[in-house]
Amino acid sequence: MTAKYPSARRRAPATAITLSLLLAFAAQPAAADEGAAAGNEAAAAADDTATQVEGGSYGGEIIVTARRRQETAQDVPIAISVVDGEQIDNTGAFNVGRLTQLAPTLQFYSSNPRNTAVNIRGIGAPFGLTNDGIEQGVGIYVDDVYYSRVASSTFDFLDVDQIEVLRGPQGTLYGKNTTAGAINITTNQPTFDFEGKAEVSIGNLDFKQAKAAISGPLSDTLAARVAISATSRRGTIYNVTTDRWIQSQDNIGIRGQLLWRPTENLDVTLSGDWNRQEAVCCGSVFVRTGATQRPINRQYAALAAAQGYAVPSTNPYDRLTDLDANLNAGNEIGGAALRVKWDIGPGTLTSITAWRYWDWQPENDRDFTGLPIVTKSQNPSQQDQYTQELRYNYTGDRFDFVLGGFYYYQRIDTQGTESHGPASSRWTLNPGSVADVPPGSTGCGPSASNQLACTPGVLDGLTAINTQYLKNTSAALFGQLSWKVTDQFSIQPGVRLNYDKKEGFYQRLVFAGDGSPVLFNPPAGTNAAINTARLGVFAPQEISPTFSDWNFSYDLTATYKATPDLLFYATYAKTFKSGGINQNGVPTDASNNPILAAGTVKPESVNHFEAGVKAEFWDRRATLNLTAFRTDIKNYQANVNNGQFGVLRGYLANAGKVRTQGIEFDASIRPSERFRAYANGAYTDAKYVKFVDAPCPPELSGGTTAGAGQTPGAPGIPGALSPANCDISGQRLPGVSKWAISFGAEANTESSLFGKDGQFYFGYDGSYRSNFSSNPSPSAYTWVDGYSLSNFRAGFRTEDGLDVFAWVRNAFDRNYLEQLSVGPGNTGLIVGLPGDPRTWGGTIKIAF
Repeated sequence: MTAKYPSARRRAPATAITLSLLLAFAAQPAAADEGAAAGNEAAAAADDTATQVEGGSYGGEIIVTARRRQETAQDVPIAISVVDGEQIDNTGAFNVGRLTQLAPTLQFYSSNPRNTAVNIRGIGAPFGLTNDGIEQGVGIYVDDVYYSRVASSTFDFLDVDQIEVLRGPQGTLYGKNTTAGAINITTNQPTFDFEGKAEVSIGNLDFKQAKAAISGPLSDTLAARVAISATSRRGTIYNVTTDRWIQSQDNIGIRGQLLWRPTENLDVTLSGDWNRQEAVCCGSVFVRTGATQRPINRQYAALAAAQGYAVPSTNPYDRLTDLDANLNAGNEIGGAALRVKWDIGPGTLTSITAWRYWDWQPENDRDFTGLPIVTKSQNPSQQDQYTQELRYNYTGDRFDFVLGGFYYYQRIDTQGTESHGPASSRWTLNPGSVADVPPGSTGCGPSASNQLACTPGVLDGLTAINTQYLKNTSAALFGQLSWKVTDQFSIQPGVRLNYDKKEGFYQRLVFAGDGSPVLFNPPAGTNAAINTARLGVFAPQEISPTFSDWNFSYDLTATYKATPDLLFYATYAKTFKSGGINQNGVPTDASNNPILAAGTVKPESVNHFEAGVKAEFWDRRATLNLTAFRTDIKNYQANVNNGQFGVLRGYLANAGKVRTQGIEFDASIRPSERFRAYANGAYTDAKYVKFVDAPCPPELSGGTTAGAGQTPGAPGIPGALSPANCDISGQRLPGVSKWAISFGAEANTESSLFGKDGQFYFGYDGSYRSNFSSNPSPSAYTWVDGYSLSNFRAGFRTEDGLDVFAWVRNAFDRNYLEQLSVGPGNTGLIVGLPGDPRTWGGTIKIAF
């Protein structure tokens, strides 16, 4: 189709896509004029940048670099979703989390920036508290630089041109091994033609956003580009204790790039970025309670009544909380990269040298209540990361290949402080015997252990000081060959040789409220009962786990191009995810010694099968792509969470086997320049095939552990015996909806406004996902109901780069939960994070 209103497309790839709402309705571009095309071609030449000719989710000819060379998305034998900057705007996708509306097989969960998981097809990272000692199964790349901290996915996109979501293993093409997929983000590059864009948005919830970018030549051989984005928004949950809105947004980001092109065959790009978040975050609201096997007088209702406590609302959609500990989510990420691309005749040599850092300053309320139980929970962390990638790309008549080498070093230092308050003794400590407690009592009986539970000073001021570091080194050689056996049939083998080494250190020191150390062998005169009670909450420990291993992986893809518009492909991949170490402590034996064997986790062994068809028809006005896949993982790395307050925050273990399989489709239709529509969907069946020693869900936790010859009680029966662990084989993996669909359309009509020729347009973007489990071990209390969301936009855009539009997200104000969490202590408390309510606003864009 002929490009129309090109400047809107150039500027619209709205760099930093910050607030879901505002961008929610950026105008859909039609294509680029000759000047814009020239600028884009210069950017592409600068660095293999993927350029969207016309499409995004709406389809059309899309140029990608998924296989490290430029080719149309319909010719790539990979399941891939491609979203350009403007399509991101249309859905309000201001970070990776919002991409789920356009890429249904992408899952994103975040209780705070550090505790964030990005999965594809249900796999990638274990669900729950983050453990630095393992790799992410989904790689995030920005301009070829690997971002190892998943916290980066919570930041605003900054001057984004295009995003490719690649599904399935990508280790033979990308520097860092990825077993579930990769998110390949390309930013707009410096141009030798002067151009710029600016954008301002306002909305309800005090939403404000400003974005700008400018690019142009500094000399005949030097070009520069600078982009900036700033976003603020009031929170969506009101804290009655502090009289503040929480879950706010306060983001700022800047990116600068210099392109030096001394000759036509050499590009050198130096880039740097800095991003900061200072939100009042992160909290939760009361959702429900569920009966556990803890004694009835030690469950939530009785404990709350004993302390005269009531939550501000039992309706989570009142969006009220009363968290009394400090909340903070200070988050800063930045770095610099040097990319050299040298066309040496028969091929292209590319070098990417990068340094990145991450500074995380959190404060949380880990008891999820307004009571002074856990009064401080903060684990600030600092990371430095260095990467070097060198690869050679060759394209010939019959053979194409990529050869590469990759080196990676990461250092993470963490300093943690966790303290309990005066309400902790009654809330945390179990009575010695239910028989000692009079009927109707809240747990304070005549026995010594009951008296401990009712003495605030036993746990008031109890503090754990955690110190840990991780040194993570990885090196790899990788390559992929594409052999055109005939003009229609190709085979594509790939290999990877990988070495990983991890060295860790974890130390926990525990102190009572008076500052005295809490030890397993305390000095004479120490009250043994009180010491034992304190050790049951925080136990001192020191370990230095290490792991190293070599791995070899490979894949093979066969492609058949039946017609110019019809492609079939099939892939088999044998790959792995590196083993890891436990950075948050390990369980102890009967003598209170750390079980060192639990300090490391085995590598995951992955067998992946995939087949697909990509088709265009109706004179390429319509596109339909279908994919079927199956991935089997042995020694799946699972997160094990302890139900008590502070024994262990969570540690890693290997499940026996996991399987995910399903069918995906991507469809679009463009009958004319006046109308476009798309629909993408996925059916995903992801389950634990074998996990016989998993942590138990809350309804099977909290009671005395059943011993040899004893039978655990039924779920949710107070005072019943609890199993030491549970067999969850056959149950669904957490966070995975069986059905996920996104769909949308845009219609426009040519007209004029205030004497300017242009288009009035109206667009809709919707999504639906079915229910999913929000706990590593599925629980009757933590299923999140399915929901659908609808976004609308309407505006006017002109050929000379003006775009004015109004938008509304979650237009029908649907109540839904993004995530549920189990409160600590096996009291039966379930809290959650409500999704955004209806939000609306307006945006003005200009481009030149």
